[in-house]
Amino acid sequence: MADTRTVIKRDHQGGFVWQYEGEVVERGAKFICIQARFNRDIADIGVMVFRRDDLMTEWFYADRWYNVFKVQDASGERLKGYYCNVTRPAEITDETIAADDLALDVFVSPAGEIILLDEDEFAELPLNDNERQAALDAVEKIRTLVKMNTAPFTSG
Repeated sequence: MADTRTVIKRDHQGGFVWQYEGEVVERGAKFICIQARFNRDIADIGVMVFRRDDLMTEWFYADRWYNVFKVQDASGERLKGYYCNVTRPAEITDETIAADDLALDVFVSPAGEIILLDEDEFAELPLNDNERQAALDAVEKIRTLVKMNTAPFTSG
């Protein structure tokens, strides 16, 4: 029997946005990695198009202000890129993974190009100074991991 989790995406106030199921690939003390299939028809985010059944390998961290989605086509053979949500640290239980999305996103192309998304939306969020700084620090941490070709930002 597969070990699955329900992923719950929440907005910056903790309100429900979306949920889906994923199968656990790896679990550590402060993180979990799952695989899931994109369950909507199409979502064009400008830098990439998500399509139904795209393979998503997703890392959620209880001690980091972001999560990382490695996005591959439905066959799993072509890397589309890495989509990183800046979030409050994830709440990981035996049944669920929940995170509060803070609007700011980082897209990493297969070639390693880093594109910051939704900066205007992030700027409008009513976050305190500590949360805003933690979110900006998360972007810099992602940039550093990409530049160092550090997991999960590797094409292997």
